[in-house]
Amino acid sequence: MKSLLLFCLVVLGTLINQSSSKDAAQETVSKHGKLSVKGTQLVNQNGEALQLKGMSLFWSVWMPKYWTKPTIDSVHNYCHSNIVRAAMAVEYDGYLTDPTTQMQMVETVIEAAIQNDIYVIADWHDWHAEQHLEQAKGFFEQISKKYGGYPNLIYETYNEPLDIAWSSVVKPYHEEIIKVIRANDPDNIILLGSPHYDQELDQVLADPIQGQTNIMYTLHFYPVDTKQWLRDRIQNVMNNGLPIFVSEYGTCAGTGNGTVEAAETQLWWDWLDQNQMSYVNWALSDKDESASALIANTPAEQACQDQYLTESGKLVIPQNKK
Repeated sequence: MKSLLLFCLVVLGTLINQSSSKDAAQETVSKHGKLSVKGTQLVNQNGEALQLKGMSLFWSVWMPKYWTKPTIDSVHNYCHSNIVRAAMAVEYDGYLTDPTTQMQMVETVIEAAIQNDIYVIADWHDWHAEQHLEQAKGFFEQISKKYGGYPNLIYETYNEPLDIAWSSVVKPYHEEIIKVIRANDPDNIILLGSPHYDQELDQVLADPIQGQTNIMYTLHFYPVDTKQWLRDRIQNVMNNGLPIFVSEYGTCAGTGNGTVEAAETQLWWDWLDQNQMSYVNWALSDKDESASALIANTPAEQACQDQYLTESGKLVIPQNKK
């Protein structure tokens, strides 16, 4: 009898573990469909909580070799991701200088994500977006008109506002971009940045955007710089009704360099998983810095295979499978 009871407990434990551990690569668009926001939770087409886990591409102007379909194939197959972030550079000879090339790169990633059955973030990767409102409108007008009918698409309207005011600067910018997107795409998710590198969510809580559905606010964290104090801040804003999406995180300092903080990163992952929050790692890059997931000269079609992973990549990719 004891042996039978022990066997049953082992089987039950295995089933519970399997039900709570999901490889993100298997949680695809064809399975979950169009996303929406219910309360503070991202949910699928059936209203069930969904967690997206994946990779952010590096700035388009500095790592174009990975803005290709073979890379996005690898993001899904080897990075075990159900989302990829297309971090399109705006300044630094990016969209402001050559919008045609940058738009082609973003569209290549979006179309590859659609073919791979995963979600994709079209990210206006800008630290001064309020200074480039008209250009941002043009970008999101084109993207939403061409791809807004696909459930794969998510918009990120402002990468990381600096130390500027939410209510008088960042919020009005977002409201203008939301109007442009919603004219073509009434319901795909829109991600909205907040002051001080997407960390001052308490400012947003005091004056949130009204009258909109399926919007979420972005959180960025790097465990060397952002610890329990930031988790406490974000927990408070979520407890008060603000939906949060981690569109960028690293395993090191915000500079992209320094020590890889495995223990603190795990604390973040545990907290994110407890809250069923989505998170996207910075970055799918072979640049010689701590945040990169790939070693130097990793082929696009082999990105995230074990032999090409850095210290950071060896932490992140297994996490995407949990």
